[in-house]
Amino acid sequence: MTAPSTDTITVDQFVAAPPSRVWRTLTDPELHARWWVPGDIAAVVGHRFHLEMPVYGAIPCEVVEVIPEEKFVYTFNDSWTLTWRLVPEGTGTRLLLEHSGFDFDNPRDREAFEKMGPGWRESVVPRLARLAEAIAG
Repeated sequence: MTAPSTDTITVDQFVAAPPSRVWRTLTDPELHARWWVPGDIAAVVGHRFHLEMPVYGAIPCEVVEVIPEEKFVYTFNDSWTLTWRLVPEGTGTRLLLEHSGFDFDNPRDREAFEKMGPGWRESVVPRLARLAEAIAG
């Protein structure tokens, strides 16, 4: 038996805000709801929460790694993982996202990969950047 074929969506976004503001935008439930979707997110390893996705409803998630203002990792549904890395760059932050765990042998995962890559890059992460840049420090 061969292992399933998997792939990862990657996004590299410069944010004209310090890592502390980008971190708040990623981990504060009120801010999170403004750039992506509502959910009871928290930067605490082991914290289980749900993100309220349009059409799909409440998606179970669990925080697996936290390095404040540097790295935030959580599972999303049964197979995906979102890894957010924040790297100081000048007066701003280089925000790196890896959305991994897509099983290309599963048609729904393949379709999600094809739709979510452009969605993350062209809409969701730029919205996060604009919000982080706009909120008070």
